[in-house]
Amino acid sequence: MAAKKLEEILLCCEILLKRGPADVSNPQITGVVFDSRKVSPGMIFVAIPGTLTNGHFYLDQAVESGASAIVYDDPAYDKNYTVPSVRVRNAAIALGKLASAFYDHPSSELKLIGVTGTNGKTTTVTLLHRLFNKLGYLSGCFSTICNYIGNEPREATHTTPDPVQLNHTMREMVDAGCRYAFMEVSSHALVQNRISGLTFTGGIFTNITHDHLDYHKSFNDYLQAKKSFFDLLMEHSFAIINADDRNGRIMVQNTKAKVEFYGLKSLVKFKARIIESHMDGMLLEIDQTQVWSKIIGAFNAYNLLAVYSCSRLLGIGKEEALQGLSTLETVKGRFQYMRSNQGITAIIDYAHTPDALQNVLKTIHQVRKGDVKVITVVGAGGDRDRMKRPKMSRIASELSNLVILTSDNPRNEDPEQIIKDMQNGLDARHQKKIITITNRREAIKTACMLARPDDIILIAGKGHEDYQEIKGTKYHFSDSEIVEEIFKTNKIL
Repeated sequence: MAAKKLEEILLCCEILLKRGPADVSNPQITGVVFDSRKVSPGMIFVAIPGTLTNGHFYLDQAVESGASAIVYDDPAYDKNYTVPSVRVRNAAIALGKLASAFYDHPSSELKLIGVTGTNGKTTTVTLLHRLFNKLGYLSGCFSTICNYIGNEPREATHTTPDPVQLNHTMREMVDAGCRYAFMEVSSHALVQNRISGLTFTGGIFTNITHDHLDYHKSFNDYLQAKKSFFDLLMEHSFAIINADDRNGRIMVQNTKAKVEFYGLKSLVKFKARIIESHMDGMLLEIDQTQVWSKIIGAFNAYNLLAVYSCSRLLGIGKEEALQGLSTLETVKGRFQYMRSNQGITAIIDYAHTPDALQNVLKTIHQVRKGDVKVITVVGAGGDRDRMKRPKMSRIASELSNLVILTSDNPRNEDPEQIIKDMQNGLDARHQKKIITITNRREAIKTACMLARPDDIILIAGKGHEDYQEIKGTKYHFSDSEIVEEIFKTNKIL
């Protein structure tokens, strides 16, 4: 991007105090950063508090590194610097607005759709991106799995990137010819104001269940974080809400956006029902028209309906949208299934919340036949919400013939203690179905060895992830790669 004058990009900010040398009051700005280690001459440094440290501690360091201006919000740091210093009401909000201004407000040149909720965000944005590209409408995508500029993949490091990365990537999308973009909007991103300064054409609410209470402290805090996204939408935008979720209508209590609802159970504008369900797909009725989908499960029927609803509100015709839906395939790590030569099915799914795990297991029961056994391999992440651990093991034991409790991403916790937490509260009937194998590879291998032809193995929790995080180090680990290796090399299978 071409350099911009400081005063030009400050127009979007709520300035409380501005001071600095008169001879450099309006310098050229060559970039926006919030990490002092990335400061180089010409940049504006924005000091925001983080989870581990506080950007205000590094204001002097940023100036020494050549920052042309600094922005902060703590009055304790009001002093004379050798470069223009600007105190704003909220530095995190200012960061997004400054990044947007520096990159010439790329979100306003896109039809940007944000998707928020506990489950279904990744599937919904990925399917929207695939659908629009298939229909010939070049689009971008921000998801947990991968970011895309058109069909060009970019590594995803966060569910929702930081404001500088977001705006930089959206500028690349616009320059590449994209006119649509679909973005996962996480609750963390909302609390941290990562989407500040963006212009949304619409928003989608999937559902809300127990998750991230290690961060939000209470379910109401988590709900309000999700709701804040719809509070930000403007009159020209739309909000698409899952009417079957009991908290759906709360999301749009204060929104200015035009509200539309979708659902499988409610009498709403965008309605669907499942006519048939099989392991290789399901027959749906959407908008009074039957359509075959290669993706299965009631939870995916909601995702597909959200995709259809959004495409219609973005001006796609009914027949074109339904035809496109019928070509879409499952998203990596989301009910991704593999079969051995003897007919054993392994399903890899990202389900890492009680509700998601229950949805996947219920879907398996809907398509399994006769006395087919269900073996579930599941763990829980370390340094995260501990309250969901026993809930997940109880759901797994109620809906499986056998459960193998194992390690997920233990991070800085003892994986064996996490497994013990999962076992807490299980009665004797449930305990009889459970074995524990801390090593995840061995747990998956054991499940495959115990399975018989036609049995179904669910490997839950990591989905698309290709790593396991232990004591601050990420080691390569892919559930799907391990299953593929076992299915190919184990003669029993």
